[in-house]
Amino acid sequence: MPKMVKKGDLPTKVCASCGLPFAWRKKWTRDWEQVRYPSDRCRSAGAKPAG
Repeated sequence: MPKMVKKGDLPTKVCASCGLPFAWRKKWTRDWEQVRYPSDRCRSAGAKPAG
């Protein structure tokens, strides 16, 4: 039986677009080092060119 992990014990990062913290998700297991945005909304907002 897998050990239960509390959400507070999961690794976190700061969104590159909005600056808010977000926690690790199971779907990011293989890609956690490359994850920069927690959602499609932040990804599209962060991809806009400055100007």
